[in-house]
Amino acid sequence: MPAPNAALHDEWLETDGLGGFASGTAAGIRTRRYHALLLTATSPPTGRVVLVNGLEAWMVTPHGRQALTSQCYAPEIIHPDGCSRIIDFHYDPWPTWTFRLDDGAIITQELFICPGRCETIIRWSVKNGRSPMTLEVRPLLSGRDYHALHLENAAFRFDAHVHDGTVVWQPYDGLPAIAVLTNATYRHAPDWYRRFAYIEERRRGFNHLEDLASPGVLSFDLANQDAIMVLHATTDRRTPPEWQAGPIEYTTRIREQESHRRRQLGSIPDRSAEAYIVRRGSGRTIVAGYPWFTDWGRDTFIAMRGLCLSRGRLDIARDILVEWAGAVSEGMLPNRFPDAGETPEYNSVDASLWYVVAVHDYLQRANAARVRVSKTVRTKLEGAVEAILRGHAAGTRFGIHMDTDGLLAAGVPGVQLTWMDAKVGDWVVTPRIGKPVEVQALWINALQIGASFNPKWEDRRRKALAAFNERFWNAEGGCLFDVIDVNHISGYADTSFRPNQILAVGGLPFQLLDERRSQSVVESVESRLLTTLGLRSLAPGERRYQPRYEGDAAQRDAAYHQGTVWAWLLGPFVEAWLRVRGDNQRARVEARRRFLQPLLDHLGTAGLGHVSEIADGDGPHTPRGCPFQAWSLGELLRIRELVEG
Repeated sequence: MPAPNAALHDEWLETDGLGGFASGTAAGIRTRRYHALLLTATSPPTGRVVLVNGLEAWMVTPHGRQALTSQCYAPEIIHPDGCSRIIDFHYDPWPTWTFRLDDGAIITQELFICPGRCETIIRWSVKNGRSPMTLEVRPLLSGRDYHALHLENAAFRFDAHVHDGTVVWQPYDGLPAIAVLTNATYRHAPDWYRRFAYIEERRRGFNHLEDLASPGVLSFDLANQDAIMVLHATTDRRTPPEWQAGPIEYTTRIREQESHRRRQLGSIPDRSAEAYIVRRGSGRTIVAGYPWFTDWGRDTFIAMRGLCLSRGRLDIARDILVEWAGAVSEGMLPNRFPDAGETPEYNSVDASLWYVVAVHDYLQRANAARVRVSKTVRTKLEGAVEAILRGHAAGTRFGIHMDTDGLLAAGVPGVQLTWMDAKVGDWVVTPRIGKPVEVQALWINALQIGASFNPKWEDRRRKALAAFNERFWNAEGGCLFDVIDVNHISGYADTSFRPNQILAVGGLPFQLLDERRSQSVVESVESRLLTTLGLRSLAPGERRYQPRYEGDAAQRDAAYHQGTVWAWLLGPFVEAWLRVRGDNQRARVEARRRFLQPLLDHLGTAGLGHVSEIADGDGPHTPRGCPFQAWSLGELLRIRELVEG
């Protein structure tokens, strides 16, 4: 049977604040390898493994056996027909499905995660219907890296330890065990479910077939009480002491606490913002996006300005900045921490400069709010800023150095250093070696920020600013060059019309262009790059423009920064747009209608409650890429503050 198309493309997300999460579609059909009910981070926020992928659930009544779930099997066959019984789904305050059985009985299923706990709570309830009702549930298990796929094998252990309302499975050594608190009776009945087909993985050009193991069946007397399943990841097979209260009492208490916490957070985007703030070591960081990103330096410092500072979460911003301050190496901060291992990757020219901007914004906010910043914290932050400026000025990895004109040069063949970082094999799609425009905007802003701590940087800022205005202005186009001194060849400029130039006017604390040039840049970007979901990464009509982000990994990477729309860029654009119009009430009202409202409308599609990473360059600008993206949502929150105050 066909599943509702929109319900297959709309995805929900619940996170645990440690890097783990649960996710799926509104239709209840898993379409990605990342869709799971219990996915935990073994070394928060990395080392993610999938333990419980999904469920098979059905109702047994005097009228027969009726499915509440559906699966997609190769070759993309939907079975059984559980999704046809969904009459309502909503994701706020957490995913909740409503089913209608053939006899008219109404069943609800809700699912939520409480941050700080490696567990997912699922509860089924009967809203009407008096006949005997038995809910039967088969957990579908794997035990694999979240990027991998699971196949039938003889090593999987089906053994179950059942004791006093809990069932524990540990399919593989070296992975957490799965503990289940439940008010069901458990019947051991091992079986394999084969050839699940993940249609989003197929569309992305990846392997998409998986086998899952089911150790047994949980049976609930749903006519007399709610059905409870608490899925918990444990490294020592022990269960939480709070479980001694029993499944009903424990779930009721946690549910009330979590409902109250979410209400206190405010609006949907405010609540969604919390999904990205996670623990790293004794501090905090920001996950760049779900389901496949970890914490990336550049993304963290761009996103935190909206996710934390615009929401007044100064304590979280402080913790993030202090945690990352300890990672400065040769004047650089990591581009990302890998999924496995402890060695960070220092291959970004701009991540460290975004850190300097984030430090500035944090200290400005703290001062305005009269929040005391301790001497220890201030020393760490200012020390990190100074180390970054010194390292970049003197020269560091990948040819990054301050040139004789005061601007920042960077790049070596085969390495992608800017945010336009797609790479296919040895091919760097947009190498941008030389002096990229947004890197100069960041560098000059960083010098001005550093000068507030150490006056020696002021002369360098003046020199760099003068060179920027002299060398980057494209008089013929009324805009800025994207890169000058391309491939370190003096005087050679890249005239590609890209959105990076907008950061010279908006998105950073200090504007670099005069009023006339700023107006010209904003008008040009608006006319050639603006869409309802962000800015195109390359203007239509340019030779390398790609209208759609589709195909296998190589095809998609080739289009990633060649016309694909990026939502996060809308924040710098709106700030620039307001600056050139005087940032008055009339302009803010127009900005809310034209720029913010389409993003708010987008919260109800794709990654529900969140903002997608990217969209197609050509209309209808179909959302693509990561459905839950930190800097996209962060910039929505920053835009909201800009237009609403």
